[in-house]
Amino acid sequence: MSIDKVPRLAVFLSALTLASPAVAEAPLSAIDWLSQSLVTPAAQPSTAPDEPAVTGAGGALPEDVTTSVLGQSSLDAVGILPPQITGLPRNLWGLGKASDIETLLAAQDPQVLPALQGLLLTLLLAEAEPPADMPAGENLLLARIDKLLSIGALDQARALLDAAGPAASPELFRRYFDVALLIGDEGRACNILRDSPGLSPALPTRVFCLARAGDFDTAALTLDTARSLGTVSAEDAALLERFMNPDLDETDIAPTLPTVVTPLTLRLFEAIGEPMYGAPLPVAFSYADLSDNAGWKAQIEAAERLSRAGAIAPNLLLGLYTSQRPAASGGIWDRVAAFQKLDRAVAAGDVRATEQALPAAWVEMTAAELEVPLASIYADKLSKMVLGPEASEIVFQIALLSSDYESLSAARASTSPRDQFLAALAKGDLTGQTPTEPMAAAISAGFGDAPIPDDFSIMLDQKRIGEVILLAMSRIEHGTAGDLRGVTEGLAVLRHIGLEDAARRSAIELMLLDRRG
Repeated sequence: MSIDKVPRLAVFLSALTLASPAVAEAPLSAIDWLSQSLVTPAAQPSTAPDEPAVTGAGGALPEDVTTSVLGQSSLDAVGILPPQITGLPRNLWGLGKASDIETLLAAQDPQVLPALQGLLLTLLLAEAEPPADMPAGENLLLARIDKLLSIGALDQARALLDAAGPAASPELFRRYFDVALLIGDEGRACNILRDSPGLSPALPTRVFCLARAGDFDTAALTLDTARSLGTVSAEDAALLERFMNPDLDETDIAPTLPTVVTPLTLRLFEAIGEPMYGAPLPVAFSYADLSDNAGWKAQIEAAERLSRAGAIAPNLLLGLYTSQRPAASGGIWDRVAAFQKLDRAVAAGDVRATEQALPAAWVEMTAAELEVPLASIYADKLSKMVLGPEASEIVFQIALLSSDYESLSAARASTSPRDQFLAALAKGDLTGQTPTEPMAAAISAGFGDAPIPDDFSIMLDQKRIGEVILLAMSRIEHGTAGDLRGVTEGLAVLRHIGLEDAARRSAIELMLLDRRG
């Protein structure tokens, strides 16, 4: 099994055009900022009685192993990347326990190494049979979607929800509705809700969708009825009133922010002229700042944040950086100016201008932890230019951080022992290399004869490949905090199961990127 040289997931997804039984327990990875967009009889009385209500919905060795028939109908098997693309087995979870897998997914926080961000996305989007002990349902699918939402991968989450069917269950639609709000496609979500009688909208959702459709009379009547029944708080009622009648408020006082801002809250505040641009919100909310309603600075900051999370394609960042001329200096504007200067030089094929622009752009992008997006955009063009020593050394690093790291880095001469080690690492063969620093020694052991730890061996015997990948990623990530044994073990495991490309890229990033969590 191998996913060596699989195309970058962000590039793959950028080309996409973007009925399950209810379960008693929510997945362990459920996030806390989802809008309460639907209502169940236990949660809130409906203000429109003519609409039908919804009936809602450890260690390496598993404690109990049960069997189920593979291929049974289950939303948990939904994915958008088939095995022939990922190289992962369809029986990805083997004999694992559903609760253990959900816990591992919730714990994943690959904020450090871009290579592992890409591997996690591949795992979350893969078509795979659910674990053996899990009955047909959606819990694992929800856990995967929630992890995508938590890391800001909204386009990917939207594609997964579309594959499952947005209205297949209340919990799936709840997530679909919030993704639509954040990416600016709430009209489609409201239409799906209107056409799905099995989904009963909560009051704010009902009022929001009615008002968006221009049915202000019904929206106002719904809100008045809710006030009479006492099913809406004074704060929510005031916010909805201002949303429907923004010109009626003459106090010029912004409503109080709730403790937890949801995507619906975000959109309501934006509609009344109180946008939350730049507020300390979860990374997924940055998508809202990519819209034309936000200023250029807010758009760039959002794109940078999402790029660091590995959630968007680098070309989106490129487009924003080069869309206007910075009118100020300092902070983010210095980075934009440096990037634009490099972009003009590379586009013109001007060697001297590139030599002058590259060092400043590299410093700025390194400070923002955006080296890999820069490499994705310029590695190929820069590698074809004959530059001076300083610029050439930067290009060597950029080549190593690109998806074509092996071929592009091989085209440049390696002089220092460290560069020779990196060039050998790009080829996956460290024979004859002598590590000169602790991290290099840990990596060398992982690419050598390091044994597979016993806990991994047990999981591999049980075909629990997905859990093995998640645990190996965690151990490599811990290496950025000094756990060099974890680096060795994690890299060795990834190579053992055929994920050579992910192992090499992770090792290169451990050497080149200053990431300490």
